[in-house]
Amino acid sequence: MAPDASAPARITLRICEAIKAQIASGHLSPGARVPSTRALAAEWGVSRTTVTAAYEQLIAEGYLEARQGARTQVAPGLGRIAAPPGPASPPQVGSRLSAYGERLDAYDLPAVSDRGAKVAEFRYGDLAAADFPKLAWKKAVSVALLRRHGRLRYGDPRGSGRLREALQGYLWRARGLRCTPDQIVIVNGSQQGLDLCARLLVDPGDRVLMEDPGYALARQIFHAVGADVVPVAVDRDGLRTDALPAARLAYTTPSHQFPLGGVLSAGRRRELLAWAQQAGGHVIEDDYDSEYRFDIAPIPPLQALDETGRVIYVGTVSKTLSPTLRLGYLVVPPSLSVAFARAKRLTDRQSPSLEQEALAELIESGAYERHVRRVRRRNGERRAALLAALAGTVGDAVTVVGADAGLHVVAWLNTVPRADEAQFISRAQAVGLGLYPISPLYALDQDRAPSDSAGLVMGYASLDEPAIRRGVRLLGELLAEFASDHGSGRQHG
Repeated sequence: MAPDASAPARITLRICEAIKAQIASGHLSPGARVPSTRALAAEWGVSRTTVTAAYEQLIAEGYLEARQGARTQVAPGLGRIAAPPGPASPPQVGSRLSAYGERLDAYDLPAVSDRGAKVAEFRYGDLAAADFPKLAWKKAVSVALLRRHGRLRYGDPRGSGRLREALQGYLWRARGLRCTPDQIVIVNGSQQGLDLCARLLVDPGDRVLMEDPGYALARQIFHAVGADVVPVAVDRDGLRTDALPAARLAYTTPSHQFPLGGVLSAGRRRELLAWAQQAGGHVIEDDYDSEYRFDIAPIPPLQALDETGRVIYVGTVSKTLSPTLRLGYLVVPPSLSVAFARAKRLTDRQSPSLEQEALAELIESGAYERHVRRVRRRNGERRAALLAALAGTVGDAVTVVGADAGLHVVAWLNTVPRADEAQFISRAQAVGLGLYPISPLYALDQDRAPSDSAGLVMGYASLDEPAIRRGVRLLGELLAEFASDHGSGRQHG
């Protein structure tokens, strides 16, 4: 009952609990008559109205039953609850998971992150709170709230028509991607988009091709639906497409391979599309951070070359606005539009409308693209600070790859063997340096890793330049200590 409940209501609840306890203990057996409202009111020192309310509640819950012209009595089937025999603990109630649930059960939930003070936190995916366009977003939300609606109702499961039209224009301007609003499905972040793709396009036992290394949560999604996930090596030109086996689906990050940073070459893009057509499969193009190219314009998406309806494009605002908004979108081939709308409707009916309308307002007003230009410039400054600090502080002890775009780099620690990666990261965490290994992103225990050294995925979008320099300085000290503790510090890889 609510903390501000009235005194009679609290007494009514106490009377109900007391009678339930007497029934459970056997003092009131099935068919036993309960005291009259007058007698119980006198016993408790309350009004008959309070006792009557308690009896009516117990009748409604099925503990008591009332007959016209007769006293209220305990309902049948409510005998004493027997205590378990002896001191043994009660038996555990088993719960059977489906095959899907059993596969999910193998994955650990991430530990709650330590929000304590750190010298520097290089976690990939975090953004600086100061970069969020608070005033523009507040204005967009206010406009959305004040927009007149005749009623509050469920909408199109594909998402707000206004937002899908705004995204259609933005994707054409920013990415050269042509589509209709009916091909766009608004999802709760790219993660839900990938999950819908897996559920709709993959049966247990089907092959799914995936970059190795690659996005670990995508790999888990495909495993969870029972797919046979086939790792495919990558190099500086992205996914190796020279000998792809037949499969139902291929997952790729062609504009900025995650995590190594390669760009899928023009020749390989054509080969991948030809493979999809020949194999009768589809390609998921995860375009997770294409807004962040610092040297040239963003690479045109694979979807722009698709003429046979084989590419599903996945986009998100998690890297431009905030991962907390949980807003993403799919651009699906026309032949799949209805199937994805039906799946989205069954999954969660629709994504939150207010946030969709606010994002539509942000795009239509031009505020979103102004914000993207601003944060691209800001993150370019952070990137430059990180690269300068690594070059000036650790030098040849670290090899950096994937720095041309995105919000992270991969740093191979040339003086730390791969086998010592976990030990080194544990040391870093102990002194307040948030570092994260690359090894979990490999499917085959790093058998395909291009280096025998430990590797880090270093995100920088949540840090300012002084914090970046402090973190790299501490990284240099840890590398020197580690080399000293392990002998000559000879280079690996």
